[in-house]
Amino acid sequence: MFFEFSVDWKKDLDSLVGSYRLVVPTAVVRELEMLSTHRKYQRKVNAALKLIATFKRIDDPAISADEALMNIAEKTNGIVMTNDIELRKRLKNNHLSIIFLRGRKKLVLEEY
Repeated sequence: MFFEFSVDWKKDLDSLVGSYRLVVPTAVVRELEMLSTHRKYQRKVNAALKLIATFKRIDDPAISADEALMNIAEKTNGIVMTNDIELRKRLKNNHLSIIFLRGRKKLVLEEY
């Protein structure tokens, strides 16, 4: 989403949560690497892979990226940043906090 819209995500994160540490589950990296082979997504996915290369990676036994995100958020009391509507519903149902892009210009925090 950061590559589709002009969003100052670092500034928004600072104002929403103050101090934070960005991490990415290895399952998310694997999913992005698979998507990078599809011509339709290649440019955006490669940009995302370049961005997350600076984040700490966390292993989780979950096979899917969504499950890994949920597991890690539960274990660390973390916040998941996503615009995936189905994942957001699952996170909300599990009382996990979410940061998402609203109106194509601003990150919003929903705490549970």
